[in-house]
Amino acid sequence: MTRFQAAEGTLGTQRVVQLEDAVAGRRVRIACFGAVLTSLVAREAGGWHDYADGYRNAAEIAARKGSRFAVMVPFGGRIQDARYTFDGTAYDLAPGVTGEARAVRHGFVRDALFAVTDLVADADGARVTLATQAIRPRPGYPHAIDLAVSFALEASGLALDVAMRNVGTQPAPCFFGWHPYFRVTDGVVDEWELQIPAHGLIRTGADLLPLAGAQAQVAADDAPALDFRVAQVIGNRILDQGYAELDADADGRIRTHLRDPVGGRAIAVWQERGLMHAFTGDTISRDPRRAIALEPMECMADAFNRPEWAAAIRLEPGATRHFRCGVEILTA
Repeated sequence: MTRFQAAEGTLGTQRVVQLEDAVAGRRVRIACFGAVLTSLVAREAGGWHDYADGYRNAAEIAARKGSRFAVMVPFGGRIQDARYTFDGTAYDLAPGVTGEARAVRHGFVRDALFAVTDLVADADGARVTLATQAIRPRPGYPHAIDLAVSFALEASGLALDVAMRNVGTQPAPCFFGWHPYFRVTDGVVDEWELQIPAHGLIRTGADLLPLAGAQAQVAADDAPALDFRVAQVIGNRILDQGYAELDADADGRIRTHLRDPVGGRAIAVWQERGLMHAFTGDTISRDPRRAIALEPMECMADAFNRPEWAAAIRLEPGATRHFRCGVEILTA
């Protein structure tokens, strides 16, 4: 039996790619529109469980409500008033727009149709690379970024390797974020255990933007209600919270753990650097609090406007920066 397989297919009118591990009993499906994961299914006693709470059909993929599994480039989260300054020049991402319509979030590729540039299965895993050149000069962003997202289903789980290449002639602000939703039961998030190895939290205002300067930083010791360094049940807490100062394990991976304490299903969302953002889905239109978004972020939201992130977001002409993250299924 061939352990790993990779194939193209469709979900209604949407083109998808499926990666499969026949030995471990795992299947991943990714839509080319937006490069969004639609399922992460694992075989278990009595049937199958989908750990991903992604889009269920072609219409949901096209509508992209809730930004489920969104790839967020060249920025994640919000940019205050859609304005920022880079290398001394002020930019407006929504010129001529006023009021609430100025809200800009989650980058420019959520509605991009990605091309399959590599699709392979071998003894080590099943892999697909989805690429887009959709990030090109536009109002408020006069830069060109080639983006390639590689998904690999391996024995340890699912790994993403994101490559951002500046193909323009000037330095560009750019960083990566991922917006996945996970579920370990068919119930509500209140019943699940969460563990985030973070010594710091991001303090935001009512607009969910980080406060200015050092006010945005708070020690986990000073916010016990939001401190998940020790695994604990989420309960009725409402989370839309960034976590910083993350501890890595011995292998260099930073792991955020989600577990059903009753049935034992468990995953770890890993990343090599950056921040973790946890969102209990209270404001989404479909199935609120039935999944939790655990979002590996390369930089803080509104990083384009924060001097402390200037070096991290800067991508020189011709340079490529990678961000790696993924999901491990820990259920026995």
